[in-house]
Amino acid sequence: MVEAEGILENLAYVEFVSEKWLTVVRYPELRKVVGNMDPIADIISSINNAQAVGKKQVVFYPYSNFKYAILDLLKNEGLIDNVEKRGRLSKRKIVVDLKYNEDGSPKITKIRKISKQGQRIYSTYREMKPVKSGHGFSIVSTSKGLLTNKEARKNKIGGEIICEVW
Repeated sequence: MVEAEGILENLAYVEFVSEKWLTVVRYPELRKVVGNMDPIADIISSINNAQAVGKKQVVFYPYSNFKYAILDLLKNEGLIDNVEKRGRLSKRKIVVDLKYNEDGSPKITKIRKISKQGQRIYSTYREMKPVKSGHGFSIVSTSKGLLTNKEARKNKIGGEIICEVW
């Protein structure tokens, strides 16, 4: 009799799990949304991961002007090939073509987020230090828009340090 009760408990558990699974399949919008907690951190980790496996292109959803400005700055610095806006309205996305050296190594060795949602890091132009002894740069959000740390120091503007790239 004890074995029968154990079997009934297991069947009840299996039924509960299958109902839960069917609900998620029937209503995909009920799935927990992963990502989008910090969209800039998502961009940074996506680029790092894509270049680690040698991908040529990365797509970012949803579109935002801030994301596009960061990626455009990386394009202007010669670290990515192309940045494109595609789609319309709510289906808008950003498509990025990654850049590699002749030997197949990625142009971007690493991107590291500095200012996080829980702790914003601000710096005056005098306090901005070179990244990797001048071989890298940091992206700074200033009152004049997004600048590299070199441009911010030249223009004598401080701001929030978003990330470091080398």
